[in-house]
Amino acid sequence: MTSGRVVLAATPIGNPGDSSARLRDLLASADVVAAEDTRRLRGLATALGVTIRGRVMSFYEHNEAGRVPQLMDRVRAGDVVAVVTDAGMPSVSDPGYSLVTACIDADLPVTCLPGPSAVTTALVLSGLPVDRFCFDGFPPRRAGRRRTWLARLAAEERTCVFFESPHRLAETLAEAAEALGPGRRAAVCRELTKTYEEVLRGTLGDLADRTADGVRGEIVVVIEGADAVGSAASTEDLVEIVEERVEAGERLKDACAIVAEGSSLTKRELYQAVVDARG
Repeated sequence: MTSGRVVLAATPIGNPGDSSARLRDLLASADVVAAEDTRRLRGLATALGVTIRGRVMSFYEHNEAGRVPQLMDRVRAGDVVAVVTDAGMPSVSDPGYSLVTACIDADLPVTCLPGPSAVTTALVLSGLPVDRFCFDGFPPRRAGRRRTWLARLAAEERTCVFFESPHRLAETLAEAAEALGPGRRAAVCRELTKTYEEVLRGTLGDLADRTADGVRGEIVVVIEGADAVGSAASTEDLVEIVEERVEAGERLKDACAIVAEGSSLTKRELYQAVVDARG
């Protein structure tokens, strides 16, 4: 069996000081370092005082498929192949997954050098429940697909974490407030571990207003799950959420079915509560 292996190595998400001793050793000793951005890799190495002696190869979205066979050949030849992305863990909304699956299929060794993660950092800073959560990458860019994604998220009982572009953040939050209700709690985590780190906490409606003029930097959004909403919300709160969804264009029965998920009310009970509130 080959002595080579692929090492998925987490890199700092903002502060080079978060680099581990193992990452320094790997960058200095690996036979190949496959990097999402070779310039950023060399910048990190300089900041860490590390000299990269192995071959540096670009490994990003548009050349990933072509690089996989080359990297596998290096592993077969006994080389240690380090895979790094611009920040955080390879494969998590970044290149790496195709290489991992190809190596597994070919029975080639793959291991991981753990480290910083924007997902878990944002989660613990959000102030929202952390016992169960899901990660959803980036929301769809097209408005129609994004609305469909948000409709599915409305019934998700786990805390949801996702990335978003600063240019689309305000629009996504406004649409989330319409789809999930403006009272759903959330957090916008910006520039984590960097000098200007900022965490905005509040409701979706509040956060949509606070980010309407735009933000800068790397963004992670955390939204509480439907189960948390249902356990905390009163019947009056749920009725208000339903009415907001109806005003946005949903049928009353559909809105009641979605909002009732994870709440203390059945959809029939919630429907009747809406009817009663209307008088």
